[in-house]
Parts: sequence; structure tokens; C-alpha cells
Amino acid sequence: MAEHTYASVTEKISGDVLSRPIQRLWMVGAICGFILINLLLFSVSWLFFRGIGIWGVNVPVAWGFAITNFVWWIGIGHAGTFISAFLYLMHQQWRGSINRFAEAMTLFAVACAGLFPLLHLGRPWFFYWLLPYPDTMGLWPQFRSPLVWDVFAVSTYLTVSLLFWYVGLIPDLASLRDEARKPWQKVFYGVLCLGWRGSAGHWSRYQSLYMILAGLATPLVVSVHSVVSMDFSVAVVPGWHSTIFPPFFVAGAIFSGFAMVLTIGIPLRKYFDLEDFITIHHLENCAKLLLVTGWIVIYSYAMEDFMAWYSGDIFDRYIQINRAFGDYSPAFWLLMTCNVLTPQLLWFKKVRTHVGALFIISLFIQLGMWTERYVIIVTSLHRDFMPSAWFKYHGSFWDWSTLVGSIGLFIFLFILFVRILPSVAISELRELLHKSRREEFK
Repeated sequence: MAEHTYASVTEKISGDVLSRPIQRLWMVGAICGFILINLLLFSVSWLFFRGIGIWGVNVPVAWGFAITNFVWWIGIGHAGTFISAFLYLMHQQWRGSINRFAEAMTLFAVACAGLFPLLHLGRPWFFYWLLPYPDTMGLWPQFRSPLVWDVFAVSTYLTVSLLFWYVGLIPDLASLRDEARKPWQKVFYGVLCLGWRGSAGHWSRYQSLYMILAGLATPLVVSVHSVVSMDFSVAVVPGWHSTIFPPFFVAGAIFSGFAMVLTIGIPLRKYFDLEDFITIHHLENCAKLLLVTGWIVIYSYAMEDFMAWYSGDIFDRYIQINRAFGDYSPAFWLLMTCNVLTPQLLWFKKVRTHVGALFIISLFIQLGMWTERYVIIVTSLHRDFMPSAWFKYHGSFWDWSTLVGSIGLFIFLFILFVRILPSVAISELRELLHKSRREEFK
């Protein structure tokens, strides 16, 4: 960024939104995302018409793809808040180039995640029964249920993340308003920026509010996926009843979240020519965090096996053996390959600084983390305490179509985002440029 000025940073990033023509690659991505959204709408409509019997769920595997997808999408949404809030409080300046699209990724991932618990209710039009509201029948939610905890945790996480994202956008929206040449663009971004003029008073209140929201968002990084893990760990089902699940799930969420940052950040920097702003240094830092959180995940896998052996519980021992050598052993070894072996390539600097290798590794990690949630849910349920209740589970066409459709929804929302709003924080890059200039003069 040394060769850039304040004006060139603003002109480059705002130009990608205001004046860059729609290109064929963007149109292809938008059309593909739109087609997959229609697949999702068709799958959900058929689900409402026929009920969740169209899914592969059965007794005892009452939780299948829906909860697997829910936990996977919530995990992906963790990196945005972690980058924005936690790294901001730690004064990590490298976050400034990737936090904006990572925050947007969080919002879209949580939106996708929120679909699945509602669809899994069977009667989603009664979802408000989970909310504590006074009614004539005097009914209240069961506050000892982790599913009710999910409602509060996810809704709080979404609200704070949305506020944090929007507040950070306000100075950039003002820059777009000032750079816009078309009247409708001036009006659109002028309304969104809430009258921002960049005065000292505006900046003072902005920084105070941004710091408060960062302080609120940081514990949510830990709390929301800890609450999601309680869906499993407070149960008595073998393979779920584990106190390591909260830190395990949080580390796994950040692990998959940073993988998604690489998955979307690498094509983004190539498409918009952002190599000067999203540098190899930023990608390497994400790779290092992937390696750290990956080893926490590996440690959690080892502790699961150790505690199953050390506890002497025959049911927990059986679950661990069955996962590795039972009916679902291919899924187990796939997740081990993706989550344990593949990240070890990141020990090598040549891999950490190779854009193509990072992109492929990030895709493997996404596959591995989805498979991990599938293995945790299905292998613990399909063979419970009673052999008479044992039954195999396989996802139906409608399970797969809903999953693929939710991916299409995420892609479509993100593609719209990069055309309407700046994918890189203009104000934070200018601040970094100012700090670098000050250091040069010292």
C-alpha cells in the first residue's frame, strides 16, 4: 500500500461499486446462485406440503442434515466476528483489509443457519412458541432446553454482528455518496450513511460506539457456539455427553470460518484486482490461524478418544470404535483426512504463501468440517443404548437439495454485496496508510 494515496484508495474501492461494469463472470455467479435459490425454495415448498418425512430422518436418527447444516453454517459465521471484534481489540492492523467481507460473510452464514432449525420444527409457522411472550394459555418456553438457548444465542449474535457491520460501514457509505456521480446513487448512499460528514464529533462518537460493539461481540464468539454445543453435550447420548464440546465447537467454528475467509477472499482479490490491499501477508496470517485452530481441533479429537477409554464407559468406547470402523467409517476417515492431515501442509511457508494451494486447502477444510458435524450427529444416534432401536440413516434427495440451495443463497447474497457495498473497508485502509506515513517520517 506504500504507493497508494488516500484518494487512490477511495477511488479504487469505490470505483468497484459505483462505476465498474457488470462482467460476465459476475453474471454467471449471480445466475448460478439464483438457480440454486430456486432449488431451495422448491425444496422448502415441498417440505411444507409433505412434512419432514421427505427427509431421510427416522427413529432413532431424528436429527440429520438439518442440524448438521445449522451447526456448519453457524461455525462459518464465526470468523467475521472474530476478525472484526477480537482482532480489533487486540490492535491487529492486518484485519483492516479483510474484515469487511468477513463481516458480511458472517451475516449471510447466520441467515442460512437460521433456516434449518425452523424447517426442522416440522411446523415452522409456530416458531414463535420458542419466544417468551405472554399468551392466554399461560404457556412459556422450556428454558432448560438447549434449543431455546439457541434462539437467544443466535438472535443475539445476529443482532450484534449486524450492528457492528453497519456501524463500520457508515464512513465508507459517506465516501460512496461523495464519489457517486449518478443522482440515485447519491440519494441511496446518502440515506444509508446517516448524514455522516466526517467531523471530529462524528469520529469520536463512531470510535466509542465501535469499541463498545467490539466489546459486546467478542464474548459472543465464544458464547454462541458454546450454546450450540450444549444441544449435544447436555444429552446422555453416547458420543455427545462430553464437557470438551464447548471449546471444541468454538475452535472448530473459527477453523471453518477462516477457511471460508480464504475460500471467498482469494477469488475476490483476483476478480477486483485487490492484490495491493489483500496481500499474501493477510492470506498467510489466516493460514497461521487455520493451523493453530486446526491443532485445537486435533487435540479435541484425541481427548474424545482418550476419555472414552479412560472413563471405562462401554457405550462411549463403542461409539468411538464404531465411528472409525462401523457403517460410517468412510465419513470418519474423510473428516480425518480433511481436518487432520490436510492442514499440516500449512507448516510450510511455500504452501502458506501459495494462493492456489490455500484455496484448495480451504475447500478441503470446509468439506471436513461439514463431515465432522455429520459424523457427530449421525453416528451417535443411529446406534443408541438399545440394539433394538438401531437403524441406518442416509440423506435423501431433499436433504441434499436443501443443503445445496442454502449454499446458493449464500453465494447469491455475497455476489450482491460486492456489487452494492465496498468489500474492503475504505476508512480503515486510509487509517493504516496514515499510520504507515507517520512511521516513515519518524
